[in-house]
Amino acid sequence: MTEYRVKRPLQRPAVHPGEILREDVLPALELSTGAAAKRLGVSRQQLHRVLACTHPVSVEMALRIGRLVGNGPGLWLRMQQNHDLRHAERRLKDELEKIVPAETPPPAPAAPAA
Repeated sequence: MTEYRVKRPLQRPAVHPGEILREDVLPALELSTGAAAKRLGVSRQQLHRVLACTHPVSVEMALRIGRLVGNGPGLWLRMQQNHDLRHAERRLKDELEKIVPAETPPPAPAAPAA
């Protein structure tokens, strides 16, 4: 089996799972926000916050969405995790660049001025 490695990180935008639910899934199921909320057993406001991408897809919400859609909770949790990770990487970029990986020897201390 051939192994492929990406030489540079993919620069795709971090898509919130609520956007996918709002733009693709609910229209395909022909469900309004209210109807989807009712079938999910959550309030319209709770679902709207996820669809508006202002709140993350929680474990409980992923279980509900996965059951409704029929693809299980794992996909929704991975999408949320990927979204969170991309945003954290961007936010912490400068700090992360300062961290020396463990397998790399630390830089030698500067020689004292004579």
